[in-house]
This record gives sequence, structure tokens and C-alpha cells, in this order.
Amino acid sequence: MRILLVEDDLKNAEYARKGFQESGHMCDLLENGHDGLFQATRENYDVIVVDRMLPGLDGLSLVKAARAAGVKTPVIFLTSVGGVDDRVEGLEAGGDDYLVKPYSFSELLARVNALARRPPAQKQITNMRVHDLEIDWISRRVTRAGEELDLQPKEFSLLEVLMRNAGRVVTRTMLLEQVWDFHFDPKTSVVETHISRLRAKIDKPFNVTLLHTVRSIGYSLHAPR
Repeated sequence: MRILLVEDDLKNAEYARKGFQESGHMCDLLENGHDGLFQATRENYDVIVVDRMLPGLDGLSLVKAARAAGVKTPVIFLTSVGGVDDRVEGLEAGGDDYLVKPYSFSELLARVNALARRPPAQKQITNMRVHDLEIDWISRRVTRAGEELDLQPKEFSLLEVLMRNAGRVVTRTMLLEQVWDFHFDPKTSVVETHISRLRAKIDKPFNVTLLHTVRSIGYSLHAPR
């Protein structure tokens, strides 16, 4: 197992690193938050152990930045502050476990081993493609045949629901609830109007129709059959 330990208390850090190495694990030790963040985003580790109080960049900020950069590695915080609010703050920052100082190395090792045994997090799907139409939920970018399409916010939300249900019929009621948050029928043509605008952008300029009306039921987005 490969472990990244970010700890500025060198006496405790060296003790922990030696314990990890004696247990057959590789352990990289860094003393400040900025170096720890750089290493966490550059290399692959099985577990990251982070002190909350670090020079340069504190442990909470390190983990938040690492998570924002897409790092999925399990993280355990080491800290001298062990109140309930402190533990909650650490977990909400992206930590997976929290160990209060002073601690026994055997407990730290057991917790690290437990985190390493967790199945890897499934990769989050950030884009989807139907035929030559593609949507990216992170950048909010929509393209068809490589051409970027300019959608208004509601049009994007409407397409998002249709894409997530590609190949299935999406009813008018489902669209009202998921796009407009209406849990009643407002007796307006808001769905039909936006479908017409969306169709003009994603279908009209192209040879193949992807958005289909299912009479008296709703709509379906699917590739040519």
C-alpha cells in the first residue's frame, strides 16, 4: 500500500512513517499543505493521512482542493481538535475518517487498512452522447456533429432530462416536475414551447432527427433505429 502522510510535527511524523514502513507499506512524508496538495494531485496513493493544522495550507483546505481537482483517494485527518463540530467539518471537507491526537499507531494503521479495503469510488459520469449529440454537465456544453449549440438554461435542463432518459419516453408531467418543479399541471404550453425551441437547435440544422414526439404521451430522444 502507498500512503501519503502530510504532517508538520516531525517527531510524530517520523514515528508514523517508520510504523507504516515496518508494516510493509510505502509512505511519502511532507511537512506543509501546499506540497501535500501538489503530491496528492500528482501521484496515486491508496490512503492520504493529513494533519489539520499545517503551515502554508491547512488540512481542510488541502482536502477540499484535492477533492475539487478530482482526487478520490480516501483521507484520514489527524488532529488535536476533536469536538463534534470539528469532526463534522473534516468529514464535510471530504475526509473519510478522523483520528484525534494523541493516538496509538496501531489504531491509525487499522483505520488506514480499513480505508484501503474500501471499493474504489465509481467514476462520476459527466457527459453523455446520443448519436452525434453530446452534453457535458460540468462545462454545460452541448455539441452536435462537433458543432457547439447555444442553449438557454431551461433548454439545457430539458435536454439533460431527455438525455438521461435516452431511448425512453419522458412524459409531459415528468418534464414539468424535473425542469420547472411544477407538481401540478399549470395548463400552459410551456413544455411544448421549449421543446419546439430545443428541437430547432438540436435537430432542424441536421439531417437526422433525434427528438421525437410520442403522441398523447410525451417525448423521446433516441438515435436512428
